[in-house]
Amino acid sequence: TLKRAFLDNLYYIQGKTMETAAVKDLYKALAFTVRDRVMNKAREMTKVYAEKKVKNVAYFSAEYLLGPHLGNNLNNLGLRDDFTGVLADLGIDMDTLLRVEPEPGLGNGGLGRLAACFLDSLASLDIPAIGYGIRYEFGIFQQRIEDGWQVEYADEWLRSSNPWEIRKSGHVQRIKFGGHTEPFEDTMGAYHERWIPAYEALAIPYDTPILGYRTSTTALLRLWKAEAPDPFDIQRFNDGDYHGAVHEKIAIENISKVLYPNDNHYGGMELRLKQQYFFSSASLQDMMRIHLLKEGSTPDSFHRSFTIQLNDTHPAIGVAELMRILIDDHDLSWERAWDTTIRSINYTNHTLLPEALEKWPVNLFENLLPRHLEIIYEINYQFLEEVRRTHPQDEALIGRLSLIDESGERFVRMAHLATVGSGHINGVAALHTYLLTQGVLHDFYRLWPQKFSNKTNGVTPRRWVVLNNPKFAELISSKIGEEWITNGQELRKLEAYADDPTFRKEWMACKSEMKRQWAHDMWSEWQIAVNPDTMFDVLVKRIHEYKRQLLKVLHIITLYQRLKRDPWQEMVPRTFIFGGKAAPSYFMAKLIIKLVNNVGRILQEDPDVRDTLQVVFIPNFSVKSAERVYPSADLSEQISMAGKEASGTGNMKFMMNGALTVGTLDGANIEIREEVGEENFFHFGLTAEEVKAVKQRGYRPSSYLVQNAGLRSILDLITTGHFSPEHPQLFQPIVDSLRYHDEYMLLADYQSYIDCQDALEKVYRDQREWTRRSILNTARSGKFSSDRTIREYVRDIWKVEAVEINNKSRKE
Repeated sequence: TLKRAFLDNLYYIQGKTMETAAVKDLYKALAFTVRDRVMNKAREMTKVYAEKKVKNVAYFSAEYLLGPHLGNNLNNLGLRDDFTGVLADLGIDMDTLLRVEPEPGLGNGGLGRLAACFLDSLASLDIPAIGYGIRYEFGIFQQRIEDGWQVEYADEWLRSSNPWEIRKSGHVQRIKFGGHTEPFEDTMGAYHERWIPAYEALAIPYDTPILGYRTSTTALLRLWKAEAPDPFDIQRFNDGDYHGAVHEKIAIENISKVLYPNDNHYGGMELRLKQQYFFSSASLQDMMRIHLLKEGSTPDSFHRSFTIQLNDTHPAIGVAELMRILIDDHDLSWERAWDTTIRSINYTNHTLLPEALEKWPVNLFENLLPRHLEIIYEINYQFLEEVRRTHPQDEALIGRLSLIDESGERFVRMAHLATVGSGHINGVAALHTYLLTQGVLHDFYRLWPQKFSNKTNGVTPRRWVVLNNPKFAELISSKIGEEWITNGQELRKLEAYADDPTFRKEWMACKSEMKRQWAHDMWSEWQIAVNPDTMFDVLVKRIHEYKRQLLKVLHIITLYQRLKRDPWQEMVPRTFIFGGKAAPSYFMAKLIIKLVNNVGRILQEDPDVRDTLQVVFIPNFSVKSAERVYPSADLSEQISMAGKEASGTGNMKFMMNGALTVGTLDGANIEIREEVGEENFFHFGLTAEEVKAVKQRGYRPSSYLVQNAGLRSILDLITTGHFSPEHPQLFQPIVDSLRYHDEYMLLADYQSYIDCQDALEKVYRDQREWTRRSILNTARSGKFSSDRTIREYVRDIWKVEAVEINNKSRKE
C-alpha cells in the first residue's frame, strides 16, 4: 500500500516515473505520501473538535523555526522503518531523501524554535491548538563565510515549492491599512467610529499539520501570505506604465516577503509594523469566523473558544485589533469588549534588553493604523485613570506606566500594551521572571502581582533526541522503556546506570559515533576537517555581544599562548565549534565572526598548536545542522552575562544529549544546575545581583587589566595584528570596546572562566567520571521537556482540556 501510494504521488502529482525522477522529485513523492497519512488523522480530529465545541490554544508568533518535517513525521507516525523498507525495495536510500529536504527558515533563533517545540508538545499532549504566523517568502538569510566574513544571501526555501502546506483560498481575510477614521451615529443615535482605509491586502492562509507523537492529534500551523486584491492594472499596462501596472501588487506582497526587514529607517519600521498587524488581524478575524460557526456563540463569548498566547511583543497589536473587531465589527460596548479581550489574551515576555522591547513612533501608527491609535489612546486613558485612583499624585508612575512614551518623540510601547491587555504575563525562566518583575515590568507587577508567573521554557525530546540521536534514544529505551519520550521525568531511571561500567561503555560509544558522523558531515559539506577524538567544545547561538562569543575567543587565545610558551605541556586536545548568524546591520557581531575565523586560521597554520587546538565556524547554522551538533557535543558553552539571557533552549538540548555545561548563573542555566547538581555543572562568573552591584559602583574594565598580565597580553596580541597580519588594525574596535566600555563584563568574568575551564579539563581526562556526569545530565533533563512547559500553561493560564481522538497507535 505504501509503495503504491508513493509511486502514485510521484506520477500523478509530479508527472515523474522512477526512470525520470530526480532526487528532489522522490523526496516530494515521499513527503506527499506521508502528508496524506497525517491529514487522514487530522480529518478525524476535526470532526471530533466540531462535535465537542472544544476550546483551542491560539499561539501567535512572528517566528516558527520548524526544521525539516519528513523525519519528524515519520517518527511520530511510527512508520519510519516501513517507509525505509519500501524505498529500499525501489533502490532509494531514505537518508538521501532526508538530507535533500529544504528547511523553512521562518525564524531567527530561540523564539522561533520554541514556537515549533510548543506545537509539537501541544499535539503530543492532545491539546487543541492553532499556531498563527507569516509565510515569509524569504526566511532568515542564508549565511556564507567568505574570507572569514559573514555574507548574506536570500533564503529561497520556496523555490521548489513546499509539499507540507495546503493553500486554503476559502478562508482569505481582508486587512486594512492607512486612511482615516470618521465618526457617525447609528439608527439608535449611538456614537461610532468608522475606519476608511487607504488600501487593503488579502491574507491567504497556508496550513501545515503538525502531528503529535504516536497520536491522532495534529496542531494546525496557519501561516498568512499577503496578496493584492487587484494585482494588475490593465489600463496602466496598456498605456505603457509597466511598473505602475504592478506597483500595488509589489507593495502589498512585500508584507510577507522577508523575515524581519531592517527597521533602522522609517520604511523598515513601517514594513515591520505592517507585518505584525497583518498576521495578527488575519488570525483574529479567522478565529472569530471559526468561533461564530459554533451554534449559540456570540462575539463576547470569544474567550470560550480561544485562549491566545502572544509570543513576545510582535503580535501585541492584537490587543487593539481584537478590541476593534469586537467594537467596530460586532457593536459590543467598550466594557464588554475589554472584558472579552482580557479573558482571551496572554503575553509571554522573552527579553530583558530595553532595545528589544518594541516601540513604534506615534506618527507611524497615525499613518498606518489610525483606528488602532484611537483605541490605544482610549485603553491608555482608562488604564491611567485607574492608576490615578489607586496612586494619586504620583505622576512619575503615570509616565512610567503609560502606553505612550512621551519623554521625547512619542512612541507606542508595545510591551505595555501587551501587559495591560493580557490576563496573564509570564517569563520563561525563574531568574528571568524575577528580573522582569523587579525591572522592566516592575511597576505593572506592583499593580497586578496575580497576573505574573514563570513558565520555564522546554524543548521537545522527539526532535532533539529521538530524531537527531536515534541510537542514543534506543540505548536509553533499552534500559528504561520508551515512556520517557512523552514523560521526561522517566529519564530519572537512568541514574541507576551511571556507575554501570557496561552502560558507560555503551554511552561513550554512542557519543563517539555521533562525533565521527558529524566530523564526516563537516568534511562532506564544507571541507572542514576535524579530529573526532578531541573534546568537542561547542558554542552555537545567535552572534551577539551579550552572548559573549568573545569570552570564548579569549579562552582559546589563552590556551594558544600557553602552548606557544611550552609546546610540550599536557593539554586536552579540543575542537572549538562555533556557529550562529549576526544581524546584517550589526557591525560588532560580524567583526566577532571574522575574529573567530581568523583565530582559527592562525592556529591551523601553526604546527605547535594545530594538533591540540582547532577552531571551526559552521556556516549557516540552522535546525538541520543543530540536529547534528547537539548529539556530538562534549561541552556546552552557555556563557552570557548573568541577567541578560531570558532562558536559552540550546542549553537544554545539549543537556538532553549528554553534554556537560559550563555557564554563568543566567536564564535557565540556574535551573539546569539545580536539577543536575552543582558538582555536575561547571559554574563561573558574577551572578545577576553581583553584576548589578558592580555596575552601580561604577564598572572599570581597566582595573581588571591592571591586575591580570595574561589578559593584557591577549588584548595586546590582538592589537598588534597577530590574528590579522594583512590588516593590523582590523580588530581594534573589539579591543577598544573591551578596554573602555566592556558593557557585558567579559573582563570581570575572564579569570573565573579560565579557572573553571582548567578545572573541567581535569575532569575530562578521567573519561569514566566524565561519562558518569554525562549520564546524569541526561537523566536529570526531564524538567526541560516542552511537554512540562505546556502542561503548566494549560494548568495555570490557558485552562483548556485535552481531547483524545484515537490514540491506539500510541499504545501499540
